[in-house]
Amino acid sequence: MRKRLGLIYGGKSAEHEVSLSTARAVTQAVDFGKYEVIPVYITYEGEWRKGEPLKTSVETIDELRIAGDGSSKSDSIHDFLNGGGALDVIFPLLHGTNGEDGTVQGLFEVMNIPYVGNGVLASSAGMDKVVMKQLFAQAGLQQVPYVHFIRSGWAKEKEQLVEQMEQELTWPMFVKPANLGSSVGISKATDRASLIAAVELALKFDRKIIVEQGAVAREIEMGVMGNDKPECSVSGEIKPVAAFYDYEAKYQDGNTELVIPAVMTAEVAEMMKDTALRAYKVLDCSGLVRADFFVTAENEVLINEVNTMPGFTPTSMFPLLWQKTGVTYPELIEKLIELALERHAEKQQLQYTMD
Repeated sequence: MRKRLGLIYGGKSAEHEVSLSTARAVTQAVDFGKYEVIPVYITYEGEWRKGEPLKTSVETIDELRIAGDGSSKSDSIHDFLNGGGALDVIFPLLHGTNGEDGTVQGLFEVMNIPYVGNGVLASSAGMDKVVMKQLFAQAGLQQVPYVHFIRSGWAKEKEQLVEQMEQELTWPMFVKPANLGSSVGISKATDRASLIAAVELALKFDRKIIVEQGAVAREIEMGVMGNDKPECSVSGEIKPVAAFYDYEAKYQDGNTELVIPAVMTAEVAEMMKDTALRAYKVLDCSGLVRADFFVTAENEVLINEVNTMPGFTPTSMFPLLWQKTGVTYPELIEKLIELALERHAEKQQLQYTMD
């Protein structure tokens, strides 16, 4: 008997298109003999649309848009998702706001449906770069200096905030929306004018902004996978042609060089692994994350962030890291579904009465 696997993709997010690319890739690798694959498309406006079970892999993004054409609708989200038979597990292939930030994970928890990836706490904390860095600091993990503020603070105290950043940080600085991924809205600032312009751009995407001191360092990433006993992949180094690893470098120009495994000493590799696992545990992660690091010329390991739903096409860093570790893309999908079912089964052991 095939398990009913719900693929949820799209979303009311700046990373909508990235999500569609991920969903297409998963349909091309999932085992249709083992799973009945149910497509659920969330439009840019946030409307949920469910289509008939896919009979085979999807070749184009446009096919995904029309796979759920609104043929199935209900006032009850529970009835909507489970109409035609209850879903056994959900694979939320959503990136960014309303998909990677704990909101949709909370929905699945309330519905008591197993789902791939991190839970509510890890997703929300991992999405908010400020909260994430504060938790990392609590765990004693090394990271670059940063300043953060919200939109109303910038409107009232722009000059004071600029002066604070100039005093506490050094150029260049990287300005980021606190709650977004895929390098959307991120800019490199090299002087006061470009700093102000960068903040204004980032505020278009989020009310909370983080400004980090630039690091003269290699950018190296590592995959982590598991529940209570997570394991690390080999590491990979990013060598972008652009000034930094921006959205175009990740998804459009194709000029970025990925070196897997990254060249480093055994000592640095062990420090990265230890830091990645400590970050995973302090956020209470499950399923998967990609941990991103800066490694300086002095072999100082600084954690930059973790991504709780990293890019997931076969050419994305997370799957490539595991491929070089010995786990193929189809095997990776299967492993993550198994981890989702394992975590859900453990939660069912909890007692909800005082008897």
